[in-house]
Amino acid sequence: MIGIIDYGMGNLFSVNNALNRLGAETIISGEPKVLASCEGLILPGVGAFPDAMAELRKQGLDVFLKEYTASGKPLLGICLGMQLLFESSDEHGFSTGLGFLKGHIAKFSGIDREGNRYKVPHMGWNKLHFQKEHPLFAGLKEDYVYFVHSYYAEVGNRSELLATAAYDVEVPGIVGYGNVLGMQFHPEKSGQMGKALLQNYIKLVEEKERLIQ
Repeated sequence: MIGIIDYGMGNLFSVNNALNRLGAETIISGEPKVLASCEGLILPGVGAFPDAMAELRKQGLDVFLKEYTASGKPLLGICLGMQLLFESSDEHGFSTGLGFLKGHIAKFSGIDREGNRYKVPHMGWNKLHFQKEHPLFAGLKEDYVYFVHSYYAEVGNRSELLATAAYDVEVPGIVGYGNVLGMQFHPEKSGQMGKALLQNYIKLVEEKERLIQ
């Protein structure tokens, strides 16, 4: 069973439907007692970082997630959900995150190295470049996925950088440390590549593999 965390700020049903089409058994809940029984979790997210953290704290999910990940069970953050895994963010002023991964969330400058302006938020298909071997990449070749974001992670520990995309700056596309994983893009909207990545996450959960930190 994979739990999709409902804290009022995520694409719950699109992620849920994508997992169900791949044969995964899922449940959507914001109750720690329900989520604790799941073999893996997904933390989706759309919106602003500080608002999301406020909702997680309000529901006691910040404390729960620290206990859950300490058990060795996998957690996957998607889009804003990935950004929440980091230590802090500049969005709407400085705020702290869950702190599972080292680093800070910063906004795209909107001006490239040549001084040309570009559109923020970034929306489009960009190719992932794998930085190391990982169970999420089993049987896969580098391919394109769909990003929609105004902020990106400045990773504090490059060993936690699993895959990148290049536009203006090096953008962490997939990050992870032990059983805590994150995808900046939307795998549920990323065609065959996104489908394959979600399938590998399901397999990781089903096999009860523990990615020890």
